Amino acid sequence: MGAIGGRVLYKVHLIDEDKREMYNRFVQTSLRPHFLQTYEWGELKSGTGWRPLRLMLTRDDTPIAAISLLQRKLPLIGGSIFYAPRGPVIGKGCDSEGEEFFWQEVKKLGRKQGAILIKIDPDITVQERDAIARLEDLGFRPAQSVGGFGGVQPRYVFRLDITKTEDELLAGMASKTRYNLRLAARRGVKVRTGENKDDLQVFYDILKETAERDRFLIRDYSYFKKMWDLFIAADTARLFLAEYQGKVIAGTIAFHCGDRVWYLYGASSNQHRNVMPNYLLQWEMIRWAKSLNCTVYDMRGVPPSGDPDNPLAGLYRFKKGFGAEFTEFIGDYDLPFSPVRYFLWQWGMAAYEKYLNYVKHKQMGQEEN
Repeated sequence: MGAIGGRVLYKVHLIDEDKREMYNRFVQTSLRPHFLQTYEWGELKSGTGWRPLRLMLTRDDTPIAAISLLQRKLPLIGGSIFYAPRGPVIGKGCDSEGEEFFWQEVKKLGRKQGAILIKIDPDITVQERDAIARLEDLGFRPAQSVGGFGGVQPRYVFRLDITKTEDELLAGMASKTRYNLRLAARRGVKVRTGENKDDLQVFYDILKETAERDRFLIRDYSYFKKMWDLFIAADTARLFLAEYQGKVIAGTIAFHCGDRVWYLYGASSNQHRNVMPNYLLQWEMIRWAKSLNCTVYDMRGVPPSGDPDNPLAGLYRFKKGFGAEFTEFIGDYDLPFSPVRYFLWQWGMAAYEKYLNYVKHKQMGQEEN
């Protein structure tokens, strides 16, 4: 607790199931709502080796800040790490004093739990210099990144302002994007909402086909079944399926929180790709976001530029074509607790990145032979 003049102003609460609704309501109405900070996302990750912990800061019993932390044990160097995907969540009523008190309590929890660091990748863009300076004043430092998108969560994304009318959104698209969108409709592609887990299985089968074609790893089907129960069944996420000649040929999953919708998963069959189902799927997700009175549609990760030599250049062009704005976040920031073990952590992450690059190049070489 924090007090001024004997009166309690600040209090930090460890959130459990009975406070789930209150926690989610705060996240959804905050300045930067994000589905990765919802109670349900922690539950989803609990089946993948993470332990969720949620904290909420109140001032005079009014929530003003929150964070969903994922804890994972480190088997070789000991201790654990705390990771807050797109956290923390700061409310409109949280001033610098409240924020500092909040982080002191998060640090106490981290030390109590034996964490060697807290890793965050907040919803803060590189243009927000004051927010970056504030993090560094609190002891955070930029972390090394892993992966083609620049971090654990994508550092580079395309975001679309959907406060415009549908006609205005169509007019703002690249001509080729608009053409392919209409082509899909002319050729008879239909998009519908997934209704049950049979539809989810169909989507997953196409996702496996996509992963094999594009050489990336996917989670077990059990992960997506749990995602269905936590999000899709609660209508905070939606499965979209594109059908052609009576057969599902592509699908996507989008998440909703507050005034935003995120495109998270996409899959397409090797068949009938020429009827452009992915363009129509994106449009229907945008329309769904608008029906929820959202203001932002986030298309998620892209490479840092449209360099044609980048293997992800096609993804960059595809998302840019919808008229979305390229956005760069500040990336991962770490708050270390143990200098020695933090050094070992950084060394291990660097070695892991080198291993991933080795495997990637070896796979590409095998395919060329």
